[in-house]
Amino acid sequence: MKEVDIAAVRAELEGFVEDVFGSLPRADQRAKGSLYLRGLMLDGKRKSMQPMAARLGVDFQQLQQFVSSSPWKIEPVRRAIATRATETIIPEAWVIDDTGFKKDGASSPGVARQYSGTLGKIGNCQIGVSIHVATDAASCPVNWRLFIPESWDDTCADTNDDAVRIQARRERSRLPDTARNQTKWSMGLEMIDQLISWGLTPPTLVADAGYGNATGFRQGLTERNIPYVLAVTFPTTGHPENARPETTSARPRLARYRTTPLSLKELALNAGREQAQRVKWRKGTKTSPDNPAANMESDFLALRIRAANRDIPLDEDGSLPEEWLLVEWPKDQAEPTDYWLSTLPDSTPVADLVRLAKMRWRIEHDYRELKTGLGLAHFEGRTWLGWNHHATLVSAAHLFLTTLRLTHPKAPGAA
Repeated sequence: MKEVDIAAVRAELEGFVEDVFGSLPRADQRAKGSLYLRGLMLDGKRKSMQPMAARLGVDFQQLQQFVSSSPWKIEPVRRAIATRATETIIPEAWVIDDTGFKKDGASSPGVARQYSGTLGKIGNCQIGVSIHVATDAASCPVNWRLFIPESWDDTCADTNDDAVRIQARRERSRLPDTARNQTKWSMGLEMIDQLISWGLTPPTLVADAGYGNATGFRQGLTERNIPYVLAVTFPTTGHPENARPETTSARPRLARYRTTPLSLKELALNAGREQAQRVKWRKGTKTSPDNPAANMESDFLALRIRAANRDIPLDEDGSLPEEWLLVEWPKDQAEPTDYWLSTLPDSTPVADLVRLAKMRWRIEHDYRELKTGLGLAHFEGRTWLGWNHHATLVSAAHLFLTTLRLTHPKAPGAA
């Protein structure tokens, strides 16, 4: 947005700032929050503090102090963002994923040589885990966690010398004692619990196979009564829906499955491609001679199965719970290309399963805008608090622009 565009929506921005930053105790802090949002939304290639300050015509130390060291609390602001985003977007799903931030040095909190989907390889980066509320028309991040590798957790150190070295770098970056190495999927469950504690409930949870392959994540959602549509990889195993546990004369009270579970690929191949149906999940933007309407569609097969894993609790009769297996099986492929498991009701239409499974595209859309347009990836601070403040402020800017798009589609900057 240009300065004149922001001026045109000043009244909306002031009301937004009053709502989202109402928990900040001092008026000057709320003013700095408004200033930082303007800096993030103003046109400019780089959204680190010095370029933003130059565009705003202020001393960059004002922004630096507000973000890197000012002790305002993150949680109340994120709660306001999450509540307002939910009311504005009315999500059909929450989407969880993680994204990498390439770094050159070793001082940024959580930076390490680790795999990043953004880079497509192992590289020197930070990784943030986020939850977004989403529909096909809009989405917005509402919670964040910074992933802490083992090299930043002294409790994972092999020697006392390593522990002392890690403790020193943690102190320099002001990592709280609670910021420890843990799986990304367990961080996701913690964020979900926090959002639930704020009075928000996910209608459905969507994620890629990095989360769906974790039985603990799927079971954690089930224990919280949260339905899911999660991508998985085909080696995941299961039984057909009609498989039943059986007893033997030797152990008449112990019922268990006597057949070997099959891979999801085998279950789909056994059902046969003739069971697949054509489904259009949304309208895209790229047309072609073969697809002038830009419809995004493919062939899908949906089966009722019983995912098999020793960590999945059995029902009272010893049977595994039923759920959906959804596979995408394009006509020109000899076998399915993508797999999902879902605990949505057995009456759910296949078209709804597909649409929700494919809704994960919204998070990639958000990451592009957050990291490039709004400067999420441009933060140069070296403290845990600074990273979390910056991620929170970028989320607020994203929500404000999303609100403009939904409520004032012709407003400046809302295209």
